[in-house]
Amino acid sequence: QVQLVESGGGLVQAGGSLRLSCAASGLTFGSHAMGWFRQFPGKGREFVAVISWSGGGTYYADSVKGRFTISRDNAKNTVYLQMDSLKPEDTAVYYCAAPSEYTFVLAASEYNYWGQGTQVTVSS
Repeated sequence: QVQLVESGGGLVQAGGSLRLSCAASGLTFGSHAMGWFRQFPGKGREFVAVISWSGGGTYYADSVKGRFTISRDNAKNTVYLQMDSLKPEDTAVYYCAAPSEYTFVLAASEYNYWGQGTQVTVSS
């Protein structure tokens, strides 16, 4: 079955950086766009970034544009989220997710597969 496993979360000071990784298995990775979402306590999942199946297209939420960079390595079945200039308001659980093949979407409801999440905490 499909498995998405995030890693790289942790505690960092404001202004610092973290790189999240998401290793995928059980799907044809190169046929799926990959997205990152985050969830604040008591809230629904919020779109962060998405990258197309080839890596040629990306899209970011306004709140992270210019600070976060999504990338992928199809040879390693892995998608990354480089997070720079972190702010306390970036504190959340971060999830990677995959929609259906060859689908480039932003809405969480369009994603079929989800990882277990990784906690990112940014201290002030």
